[in-house]
Amino acid sequence: MSFLEDLLPVLWLGNFGGRIQGYSDSFVQNVSESMSNITCGTSGEEYETCRDESSALILKLVAISAILVAGVCGVSIPLVGKKHRFLRTDSNLFVVAKAFAAGVILATGFVHILPDATSALTDSCLPKFPWSKFPFSGFISMMAALATLLADFVGTQYYERKHEKQGQSVVVNDDESSDSLSETGIVPVGTKGNSGNEEEGGGMHIVGMHAHAAHHTHSHDQEQGVREGFYPGRDSPHGHSHGIDTGDDESGVRHVVVSQVLELGIVSHSVIIGLSLGVSHSPCTIRPLIGALSFHQFFEGFALGGCISQAKFGTLQSTIMACFFALTTPMGIALGIGIASVYNANSPRALIIEGILDSISAGILVYMALVDLIAADFLSKRMSSNVRLQIVSYVALFFGAALMSLLAVWA
Repeated sequence: MSFLEDLLPVLWLGNFGGRIQGYSDSFVQNVSESMSNITCGTSGEEYETCRDESSALILKLVAISAILVAGVCGVSIPLVGKKHRFLRTDSNLFVVAKAFAAGVILATGFVHILPDATSALTDSCLPKFPWSKFPFSGFISMMAALATLLADFVGTQYYERKHEKQGQSVVVNDDESSDSLSETGIVPVGTKGNSGNEEEGGGMHIVGMHAHAAHHTHSHDQEQGVREGFYPGRDSPHGHSHGIDTGDDESGVRHVVVSQVLELGIVSHSVIIGLSLGVSHSPCTIRPLIGALSFHQFFEGFALGGCISQAKFGTLQSTIMACFFALTTPMGIALGIGIASVYNANSPRALIIEGILDSISAGILVYMALVDLIAADFLSKRMSSNVRLQIVSYVALFFGAALMSLLAVWA
């Protein structure tokens, strides 16, 4: 028995100690190979066949101008259109255009970004372990989508509580002022309670992950108020109503969160796009990207601008968010031009970084397109009660997704 007790530790340490050492050496080697900045594979040879730095620089400057103009126009139309009837966010034209933009964003995530991430993370120049043994692109995208859901939920809860506290303080102040006026015998005329807007206050608002219905009214001695010349629920001291328009309030809160999370997903993807284009010295690569990126930048900007407009931000905050979106891709291109001499886009390090960031962007954009853009509009009461709007919106959605998918042939 004592012999076995002495032998087992030796066998244990001998077998597993060697294995642990082997795995440790292999892990260190794989990490060093993954972080290498040396051009790998045949991509470098293929890249050299169309290399022209002077022509590429001109095309990069053209790309900066075209993408900047497209982004500014796309994000500005919904913001400026608030003052024009046919471009307002509550118009049918805007709903249809937003459906088209949602299709573009969905196709961008599924057809453009996710395949690029998979291609980068399964490249033959990366170590087979672990990159070829596990679908990292799909896993990272899934986790990014779930993280977006969590951020969406936490952000909505935070803004709802903040808004409720502000609303409670306003109600308390209104009640105190009404009581003081009643004591002096002065009755306010034309005070807005729910302004006859009971349907909006008690309406269902379906946005992605939850539906909310709330309405609070109470009245006392309505007939007596009418006899005394007061309107019940508005300005009668005996009959009063407090209508908390929670449907519209929650809609505004949701759009605040949606606009910020959507911008995060678009910006993270735009940086990678701009950087990849900026470091390239191949006109064959840059030329088809100019039109494709301008197209999808315009409609991503339109969708984002619509969310910003519906969130009802102030002018300064709306302008900052719009400018941040419009400048991200051009700044990424400019950064790529600056680091082109030291950044190797065909190295394992670049492939891993781009693959991970593209996977994250794909998860965010797919979640935002399906939950906060498509589901929010297509499951709404307004859409379900208008068959004509349903048909046109679905056609626009599929057409936008198909058109953006078709651009994958060139970019």
